[in-house]
Amino acid sequence: MKYPAVLSFADIFPELESFDTIIDARSEGEFALDHIPGAINCPVLNDEERIRVGTLYKQVGAFEAKKLGAPLVAQNIARHIDTLFADKPRDWKPLVYCWRGGNRSGSMSHILAKIGWPVVQLDGGYKAYRAYVSAALEHPPAVDFRVICGTTGSGKSRLLETLDAAGAQVLDLERLAAHRGSVLGHLPDEPQPSQKMFESRIWNKLRHFDPARPVFVESESKKVGNLRVPDAVMERMRASPCIALTLSRPNRVRLLMEDYQHFARNADALNGQLEHLVQLHGRARIDTWHAMAKAGEMPALVDQLLVEHYDPAYLRSIDRNFAQYGQARVLELADIAPEDFAKAAQALMAA
Repeated sequence: MKYPAVLSFADIFPELESFDTIIDARSEGEFALDHIPGAINCPVLNDEERIRVGTLYKQVGAFEAKKLGAPLVAQNIARHIDTLFADKPRDWKPLVYCWRGGNRSGSMSHILAKIGWPVVQLDGGYKAYRAYVSAALEHPPAVDFRVICGTTGSGKSRLLETLDAAGAQVLDLERLAAHRGSVLGHLPDEPQPSQKMFESRIWNKLRHFDPARPVFVESESKKVGNLRVPDAVMERMRASPCIALTLSRPNRVRLLMEDYQHFARNADALNGQLEHLVQLHGRARIDTWHAMAKAGEMPALVDQLLVEHYDPAYLRSIDRNFAQYGQARVLELADIAPEDFAKAAQALMAA
């Protein structure tokens, strides 16, 4: 094969794991929005340089833009080779891509191939990858979902984490979305990814699952924070067998106090989120909850939120949205210690 080889993503996909390094030659801003899973970012033009070259292209013309861009591209590629690739052996096999046109990835691929490495360039770049993922998520693989259902605070996320650690197949949508899936689900130190990145993460998990083994997933709504679960994945989940996880209300309050310590310690942040519930519960009820938070009455407030907001919402939606919930296997947790979740996980894996 002549290098650099230029291949479509459909041709590359079966061999994706065979590449030693996947190089995203786009700017750091483009990379942050989404990228091929496992790729490293080696900008041929960084964000600032890309704006300068692009502006010159529009205002003056292609020739002047290329005169400005060429030395920047050469300097950046040289730096990447010196700092990241100088120790790579002759048989090191990289995959390189950029946005679409191939100018940035083509420049890097050409130089790497001239050195002697068997480099492959992705034809159509990130845009071709993105089209492939979108199509794949419209027809997701026929994995055997087992949907963990349960009221807020019943330990669904902890059970998924325990199953994952024990070697079970898990699609943890809340972890992939960096959100706990409710009005209080925002994680203070971790912004949500872009919708495209969320879909890349889902696609990457689904493609690695063994279809002969069950995949455990939580009974999510269509949205996890600001992100949407792909429709076909959601439909597959909602038609799948369910497991009804149960935990006493006092233990649910304890679990939520542990999992939402950032709100338990910050009444103002909690009250800001509770404002989103005014239309559902009225100003008077929200003001009462605000006062409880300010007074440090967090366990009592959590209990009221369960009784008056979360549990009724769950009961209204679960039967309607998950077709097999009526035949769900009931799995009761005695407590919230790690060994309780380990015991529940083993029971599910044995079944």
